[in-house]
Amino acid sequence: MADVDVLVVGAGPVGLTTAAELRRHGVDCRIIDRLAAPEPFAKAIGIVPRTLEMWDTMGLVREALDAAVPHLGQLVFINGKAAPRSELTLPPEIPYPFTTLPQYATERLLTEHLARFGTEVERPTELRSVEVRPDEVEAVLAHADGRTEHLHARYVVGCDGAHSLVRKAAGLTFEGDAFPEQYMIGDVEVDWELPAGYSMRSVNLDANGTMDDMLVCIPMPGVRRYWLSMLRPRTRTGDEDDSSAPDGMGGGRGPDLGQIQAVLDRLSPEPTTASTLRWSSAFRISHRLVNQYRNGRLFVAGDAAHIHPPIGGQGLNTGVQDAHNLAWKLALAVRGLATDDVLESYHTERHPVAQEVVNRTVRHARTVRHARSGLSNNGDDTETTLRRQAQLLIAYPDSPLVQPPAADSTPAAGPAPGDRAPDCRGLQSDLASYPRRLFDLLRTPRHVLLLFAGPEHTSGDGAARLEACAAEAQHAAHGLLDAYLITAAEVPHDARPVGLHPPRVHDTAGEFHDAYTPRDGEALLIRPDGYLSGRFHPAAPQHLTTHLRQTFLTPTTETTPSHTRSRTALTHTNQTAARDTKTTPDSPAPALST
Repeated sequence: MADVDVLVVGAGPVGLTTAAELRRHGVDCRIIDRLAAPEPFAKAIGIVPRTLEMWDTMGLVREALDAAVPHLGQLVFINGKAAPRSELTLPPEIPYPFTTLPQYATERLLTEHLARFGTEVERPTELRSVEVRPDEVEAVLAHADGRTEHLHARYVVGCDGAHSLVRKAAGLTFEGDAFPEQYMIGDVEVDWELPAGYSMRSVNLDANGTMDDMLVCIPMPGVRRYWLSMLRPRTRTGDEDDSSAPDGMGGGRGPDLGQIQAVLDRLSPEPTTASTLRWSSAFRISHRLVNQYRNGRLFVAGDAAHIHPPIGGQGLNTGVQDAHNLAWKLALAVRGLATDDVLESYHTERHPVAQEVVNRTVRHARTVRHARSGLSNNGDDTETTLRRQAQLLIAYPDSPLVQPPAADSTPAAGPAPGDRAPDCRGLQSDLASYPRRLFDLLRTPRHVLLLFAGPEHTSGDGAARLEACAAEAQHAAHGLLDAYLITAAEVPHDARPVGLHPPRVHDTAGEFHDAYTPRDGEALLIRPDGYLSGRFHPAAPQHLTTHLRQTFLTPTTETTPSHTRSRTALTHTNQTAARDTKTTPDSPAPALST
């Protein structure tokens, strides 16, 4: 019997998200990291709107918004002259903006969030080897006190970076290359009077229009504090690229304050002095992509699966959303409620996302020497470009867990199966005097079924059919599904008796109708990661049940009641005694890089 359901290797943002989501779904897990303490460096700093939506689902967004600062746009200067600025302005129906948050702050918030479930990162604990067996994985762990622990886990998730030992143990390839240019980054304060909240990009172009000098400054929390990225002078040589830093940035010896000041003297649009150097590094940009996200009981996520140029801050966000996609699927597998196809869908859904991000950022990096703006549109209009940068266009239409497209099942407008489920406001429930957001209903580790009731479905046979849909869907999902009846704005608020199930929510402002264009009597099924699983019109119990069996095994009377416990995350118990029985006083073997 396994000691733990899931072992998470690596406690960066991706590993912490994986562990926190597993715990929220009621799964027992351990998370280890080879470092004695988190690194106090800014590193990856961009947080895109889709990640904030995900943190909303997790119950973490308030803390993130309190700690972050807005990223409003970018000021562009070419050969010292101002070019049109780029605005990072999204439509008002999107609840969260672009923000910046230092990686150490992101890790602190996620660590505190994980601790609410009774789980802490085990430091310094290093993964030494992995052996996959038919029913479990044996992981050999080296502890700081010299103990060697043989841990048996049902699954292992490698969030252990570009040199991932888990990826190597899984036999996965990690093909790619590195760019020849070298860069420097620094975390400093500057005393200029440029508009707050805007990043600044200053480039120098030669007579052929080719960039030969560059400075990018991104605002961070603090007074005039910026994350600076610069070309490394060609006269310097030294550190080799190790491709180990976020977004494919291999770390090396960073610039001192004098070297940073020299770049500012050349490229700052106004005279300024740099001070308070907190951290610096030098790197080359690499791009690599794993061939598979999974091999049996071993999974990879984040930098262990993909690294690429740090264009638009896509790396951390892509990795965190890997974790969000995987956790609910692993939770079903741990409970024995899902087929292997559900776990396989992790690769099917996330590999194309990483492939697109790698291709797009590499393409942009190869053309940036001739670019006159910091925002590459790839031929799209401005709003589409911003939505792609915000990761709001990610979709899984080809997933085996998503309802196949059909001409008579999906409306002409609104999100289709596989698309992100957008937020909307003005939802009034029977037991609250204030309007709610749809995201309030989606803040759950379960599937959510929304049944839209217009005039024909608030009473009589229409209402009875929707109520039957809710009951059958909850049974097919082993109780891991919440259902709501959404009544249309034109339907009287008291058209349906209070207290019936599913609970009633009134679309008072019509925003749900505007966002989803539902038809009277339609059912919309939303997955725990906030993507539409299917749309069914007219809603029928047998159609919902058939679709849910693509994710859930057919329930039995014996299994269904025992799994309703997932409505709240299980309290993590102290396993110290059990761990000690698995340790030996042997000296640890030479470490493999993780």
